[in-house]
Amino acid sequence: MSSSAVAPSPLPPSILLERPEHARAVEVLVDRAFGPGRFAKSSERLREGNRKLDDCSFVALSNEWGHEGRVIGSVRLWPVKVGDKAVAFLGPLAVDADERKHGLGQALVEAACAAAAKAGWRAVLLVGDAPYFGRIGFSAEPAAQATMPGPADQRRVLVKALVEGGDAGLAGPIRLP
Repeated sequence: MSSSAVAPSPLPPSILLERPEHARAVEVLVDRAFGPGRFAKSSERLREGNRKLDDCSFVALSNEWGHEGRVIGSVRLWPVKVGDKAVAFLGPLAVDADERKHGLGQALVEAACAAAAKAGWRAVLLVGDAPYFGRIGFSAEPAAQATMPGPADQRRVLVKALVEGGDAGLAGPIRLP
């Protein structure tokens, strides 16, 4: 390449359903994003022994020159129950530190919620930052009667209805289905 040649500009990341070959890279990304302390969080209790919703879990792959296909973002959904109502539980959401501030996390959450709606889920529940997730339609009020297992800040339990009234009546312990 001559000194006057310009490298191609990076393309936006590709967002697609997570496949088995992405699993290891997703775990590495989540470990980098949350560290070993993530295993102590109550959200992990809802993932242990559970099976992610394959049709609602996504990865973002880089399209940079020389780095095509590298996992730079991930979001997974899991089946849980709130009282007697089945909902999808979102988490973890992880985005590579160099890729933050570009809306990738929001795009991943939106893709997961759209897939969950298509798959017939009534609502998506998560534990997270209300100002961030509020921009994507999540709210604490409908989840006020839903109780996370173990130590958790109940104010961070948020829900987004995927169908009319999908967030109604969510009361009781959040648990494995």
